[in-house]
Amino acid sequence: MAISLVSLYPVRRNAVRLGLVAEPVGHSTHTRATPLGGGIGIWLGIMIPMILGTAVVLLSDRIPMVADALPTSIAGYFDGISMRLTQLWWLLGSATVLFVLGIWDDRRGAPVVLRLGVEFAVAAFVVYYLDFGFTAFIGAAWLTKLLSVVWIVAVINSFNMLDNMDALSGGVAAIIATAMAAVMLTTPSPGSTEPQLFVAGLLLSVAGSLLGFLWHNRPPAKIFMGDGGSYLVGFLIAVSMLMATFASPPRPHAVLAPLCVMAIPMYDMATVLWIRIREGRSVFVGDRSHFSHRLVDLGLSRTQAVLTIHLVTATCGLAALLLVHVSVLQAVAVLGIVACMLLLVVILESTGWQKQSND
Repeated sequence: MAISLVSLYPVRRNAVRLGLVAEPVGHSTHTRATPLGGGIGIWLGIMIPMILGTAVVLLSDRIPMVADALPTSIAGYFDGISMRLTQLWWLLGSATVLFVLGIWDDRRGAPVVLRLGVEFAVAAFVVYYLDFGFTAFIGAAWLTKLLSVVWIVAVINSFNMLDNMDALSGGVAAIIATAMAAVMLTTPSPGSTEPQLFVAGLLLSVAGSLLGFLWHNRPPAKIFMGDGGSYLVGFLIAVSMLMATFASPPRPHAVLAPLCVMAIPMYDMATVLWIRIREGRSVFVGDRSHFSHRLVDLGLSRTQAVLTIHLVTATCGLAALLLVHVSVLQAVAVLGIVACMLLLVVILESTGWQKQSND
């Protein structure tokens, strides 16, 4: 959090020189030129602690006094961390590829085909080479791998599309990362009683970086996340959910936890695409048909719309936390809560649709 917060001050000052400025044109709702490099602070907030942590673990193998200087409760995990360092840095390297793609897109505008091509390529690498994928209790491995690739690309773009108001995408992502970290800390790894610290640590790093960014992105925003930030955050959250084990086979419903916590970003993406297709417009051209914009059209202020989305996301996150610890019958009730929240949103929005049809 501290690294992200501090590093974004020089990014803000040098945004024009870096070519990372969003002008108030097109479908944009802001009224002044605003820096776009929030993703740089988020990337640094994740990468610098990971580099330092990796250095400590590697040094402890060569210099015993390094491990001896740390509490046993920490140093006891170094062997396990060492085994997964290669996997971690392949993952962070893949995230960096998407971050660089996003920064290029922010500066010059990347073609849609190139953006999607790189997203699918990186997602396929993570699923087929690093072997991360859904634990969906589906017998066909090819299907779960394909769904995993689609999941990664969908989550990346859902956060990118959600980045349309101050503190919206960053706040939603921080809530989701925190909720899923809580799930990992309360769900043991297979065959042990230990929490899933590897995935939880990655998610908490993402959440901390986002909190540092949100200091600058709170209304009125001094800097935007940009595509660099949304691609990075969306990818790491999506893959973290694939790396996680949500439950043993007696609780197969727990695998629905990612869908619960991602309900609002996915709802926003699905409805925006549906509106654009229905109106005969390109699904790749931005507009003001997002969930947040529709709430504003109903009479909410921009701040109220963002807070509403944050609260609904937090409710879905709490539901996901419950889902991994309850029986099948109780899970039906938890999923019912999420369904009711989405139905409430649809009913609320139907008022706006009726007004538009009457007009």
